[in-house]
Amino acid sequence: MSMVILFLCFCAASALGVPIYIGLGGSSIVYLLFTNPSFLAMLPQRIWAGTDAIMMIALPLFILAGDLMNRGGITKRIIDFSLHIVRPIKGGLGEVCVVSSMIFGGISGSSVADTTAVGSIMIPAMESKGFSKGYATGLTVAASTMGMIIPPSVPMVTYAMVSGQSIGKLFLAGLVPGLLIGVFQLVAVQIYKRSKKLHLLEAVIKHERSFLREGKDGFLALIMPLIIIGSIVFGVATASESAAVAVLYALLLGFFVFKELKLKDLPEVLRKTAASSASVMIIIGFSMIFGWVMAMEKVPDLIAGFFLSLEVDRFWILILLDLLILFVGTFLDVTPALLLITPILLPVVREFGIDPIQFGAIMIVGTAIGLVTPPLGMCLNAANKISRMSIIAIFKASVPFLVCDVIVLSLVTFVPAVSLWAPSVLMK
Repeated sequence: MSMVILFLCFCAASALGVPIYIGLGGSSIVYLLFTNPSFLAMLPQRIWAGTDAIMMIALPLFILAGDLMNRGGITKRIIDFSLHIVRPIKGGLGEVCVVSSMIFGGISGSSVADTTAVGSIMIPAMESKGFSKGYATGLTVAASTMGMIIPPSVPMVTYAMVSGQSIGKLFLAGLVPGLLIGVFQLVAVQIYKRSKKLHLLEAVIKHERSFLREGKDGFLALIMPLIIIGSIVFGVATASESAAVAVLYALLLGFFVFKELKLKDLPEVLRKTAASSASVMIIIGFSMIFGWVMAMEKVPDLIAGFFLSLEVDRFWILILLDLLILFVGTFLDVTPALLLITPILLPVVREFGIDPIQFGAIMIVGTAIGLVTPPLGMCLNAANKISRMSIIAIFKASVPFLVCDVIVLSLVTFVPAVSLWAPSVLMK
């Protein structure tokens, strides 16, 4: 009965639109009041324990590095560099959008940041060259899902904290799936353009900068993810130390190379970073109470027992897990979804012989799709502010390209090498 009260309170809070951390903490407090009020004294300790982890230092630093790179003019240079790559293709702004998101994903670690940064430039540019607003916006949000899959990835840090897995291995586990999504979306863009006869449209942006200059700026942008991943993989630095180096590199580029970052910009960048980090930290803290309650009630063991009791093939169990992740990702943002699902499903997947690193890749790809599905869809909301299209209209326009994400999710689920090959080769 107590667990019914816990989940009813949480569902009611979610339905009322209460902030997720209040729903998690409030439902846990109600549960403890009904079962053992003396445990309420332990709540501050549990919240502190949830955020008192050395790897959590990396979280605000990665967010800060992405904000600094974006404010320092890196987004425009990534798009210019991507334009040169696809210059031979007529109507190639669709391809520019996908390539830009692939590169930007290696910098920001956030899909919502990808949508905002790339979309604010690419959606108006594509419209001005004759592409429909729906096509431009739908492609942008679908391509932005790579932002949290291609390393570095802010959600991967959260999953690493909950699961106790290596951040370096998790970053590498997202590399191949993220690149596959980009390749498949490039193919989808070609198919879509030919079916709609959009390939006849000329999409060339006039600019005065030389290819040599664009190549140099693009290379400077690409160095950042190489610094982060390389330093972690080869044991030169921890995740937190590599994130600090990324912040320093972003400051040097913004102030002294591109010269678009000003001292007056820093207070706003730091404010945004503090707000984003605090919102994640408070969710993590309160989710630890919720997880603690479920652990006391042995919910993960019960769910693992339920799955094991199902006399069905492993294939159908994996399908069920994917559908569950997609369903939860539709109604919850990435961080709450990871914090709620991981402690419950990780024991289950272990029983079925699934590597926790592979499961992390499954979780990240699955919840990334949730960012582009209503009713929540944080990327949809970000794109809505740019294009002024309705969330449902954006989602419908994104479906042809979002199919690529679903295909990659299936590959990650049923072909372990897709996510485990890079970690096994580069990290022993």
